[in-house]
Amino acid sequence: MTYWHALLLAIVEGLTEFLPVSSTGHMIIASALLGIPATPFTKLYLVVIQLGAILSVLVVYWKRFFQSLDFYLKLLVAFLPVVVVGLLLKKYIDALLESVPVVAFMLLFGGVVLLFIDRWFPQQDANAGGRPVTNPGWRQAFTIGVFQCLAVVPGVSRSAATIIGGLTQKLTRQAAAEFAFFLAMPTMAAAAAKDLYDYYKDAHAQGLRLADLFTAEQVKLLALGNVAAFVVALLAIRVFVGFVTKYGFRAFGIYRIIAGGLLLLMLGLSIPLKMV
Repeated sequence: MTYWHALLLAIVEGLTEFLPVSSTGHMIIASALLGIPATPFTKLYLVVIQLGAILSVLVVYWKRFFQSLDFYLKLLVAFLPVVVVGLLLKKYIDALLESVPVVAFMLLFGGVVLLFIDRWFPQQDANAGGRPVTNPGWRQAFTIGVFQCLAVVPGVSRSAATIIGGLTQKLTRQAAAEFAFFLAMPTMAAAAAKDLYDYYKDAHAQGLRLADLFTAEQVKLLALGNVAAFVVALLAIRVFVGFVTKYGFRAFGIYRIIAGGLLLLMLGLSIPLKMV
């Protein structure tokens, strides 16, 4: 992986992590198009640079993290379902992560869903009591967490799944999007920690010391990726919340359908799209 590859992948991550278009799917596609070798470090890089993206949530919403303990407990309740699913299905999830056809079909299917999501869940400005639904309850938080489990399939989009989950629980578009951002923090941090641990175990089995886990070049690549993902995600979050609150999700549905359709066309024409 070159610095140019690292920067491009980080930009893709930052742009797509909090949009309902599947960041994992886009990074798999970008890696395939760039011909980046699917080495253990490359796979780790695609996960670890998400830490830079989630740091942007902390910066944008830092005041929200000084709320009551209730805020963190609800995030924990929403986070637990994906932990269980991830541990039980890890072998199958890892196999799917290199499948461009799966990404293509999920982009297409998810795009069709987003075309109708605004009709199914019109702007929910208030609940029956006349007050805005901006904070999920315990059951609502758990349900949103269950929806997040759908995103273990690449191309589904963690952001899309959790936002739709929030909308089913009568949250406003803005509240659903923001809760999806908050839930991303423990989810992606845990994924990065797990991959780092697995990477260490494999290296240790080969007789490498902890100090030799990464080369100086790899450390620089990880630093570049996290900084770039952070800056781009910071801008993407600010734009996305305003856009989706005002215009809804239709534009993202159209984009996903076009992207998924183009991928299927390329696969049909036998254009190579596999990480090598």
